[in-house]
Amino acid sequence: MTLLQPLSLVIGLVMVAGLVVAAWQSRREGDPKAAERLLLAVLVLPTPWLVAGLVTAEWAPWTVLFMLTFSFLALFVLLLPLGNPQSSQVQYGPTQLDERDTMFSRAELETDSDRYRAHYHRRPEHQLIDDQWRAKPGLLSPDSHYFDPLQFSASEASFQTVGALHGLVDGESADEQVKVDPVAAVHFLKGWAHKLGAVDVGITALKPEHCYSVGGRGDRYDQPVACDHPWALALTVEMDKDALDVGPAGPVVMESAQQYLNSGAIAVQLAVAIRHLGWKARAHIDGNYQLCCPLVARDAGLGEIGRMGLLMTPRLGPRVRIAVVTCDLPLVADVRRPDDTIHDFCLLCEKCADVCPGDAILRGRPGTVDGVERWQIDQAACFSVWCDTGTDCGRCMRSCPYSHPDTWLHRPIRWAIGRSHLARRVALVADDLIYGRRPPARTVSGWWIGQNN
Repeated sequence: MTLLQPLSLVIGLVMVAGLVVAAWQSRREGDPKAAERLLLAVLVLPTPWLVAGLVTAEWAPWTVLFMLTFSFLALFVLLLPLGNPQSSQVQYGPTQLDERDTMFSRAELETDSDRYRAHYHRRPEHQLIDDQWRAKPGLLSPDSHYFDPLQFSASEASFQTVGALHGLVDGESADEQVKVDPVAAVHFLKGWAHKLGAVDVGITALKPEHCYSVGGRGDRYDQPVACDHPWALALTVEMDKDALDVGPAGPVVMESAQQYLNSGAIAVQLAVAIRHLGWKARAHIDGNYQLCCPLVARDAGLGEIGRMGLLMTPRLGPRVRIAVVTCDLPLVADVRRPDDTIHDFCLLCEKCADVCPGDAILRGRPGTVDGVERWQIDQAACFSVWCDTGTDCGRCMRSCPYSHPDTWLHRPIRWAIGRSHLARRVALVADDLIYGRRPPARTVSGWWIGQNN
């Protein structure tokens, strides 16, 4: 019993040090409010341990013993792998999506054109909804709410550069086909993609449900999609958290455009290299997809589809952009290990739905879409917000607890929520207390605002 009070004092001091360091790390991550709340916790959480370690009363050792016992039991229960995720039935497929129904395809329809009339004859339910967002300024419009000439020009530059890559997504293969060991090819392509800037890379067998049924953009409009490559390589690149934190202001669309460019450049290089070996390959990049990238990335083992309809990756959550390369070069598929804990967390959380300015994200359990239980956002409501702000918003990604930086502060929490349903509940409460239920957008500052603003 004589050692209990010194131990209590040590535990209290360690807690103080840990909370101060966590506050410092939060400030480094650009969350001053979180840092303030962690510093306030220094006045509360370590206090019982410090008091019990310093007082000379007879009850002090027994109090320490009780707190130690309670803490160990609580930690033990918290980390028990209990609580079967209720969302294991969430699926995506096997219905193919029609690219003509996507907002990006509908946004390119010219009023009173043949395509315009044909689309609304085929999908009359889209007409009223689309007329409403068409009446708004539009994405990257100078009349939009967050227009900034420097930020929007930078975004346009990135998007136009992506467009310049479209001519390289496909092409003729070399006449002589080089035989390459599939294992060696996978090892090399993944290593090269990582060197070029990819965060994660995965390979899967290409399935019909990965591909669009009909093309919906450019010269692919109305053309059936040939899903004839046996293999798909999916890659992700990281989106900068500082840029997302100011969304829906201009830097968020700058970052989106830049990472579409970065992921696209990597995918194009991989596809061109495979064609040089005499094999067929096509890159699928922004504005020139023949498939749904999140579904391919999911089956390649890079993450799961979350409530907001985006790929949720283990280390960065939805804070990624994706590109895909399909090819007939023999490869080896990665083993996908479904992670139902992500779905379970999304069932509990709903932060993205709370912060969405367009109420585009479904609350509660997944709905039934094409006979399959899954989450699907209201893409027209989401796009309508973009047409007001002039940017792609990013509020849902910014608020997601999985979007916290991949640092020592958040890795233990990610490990815990991947293990226990109770840990997921506790982590969500802690996230709300520290970061806020509706984390506000940060103010744009620094070089983003330019010299004359």
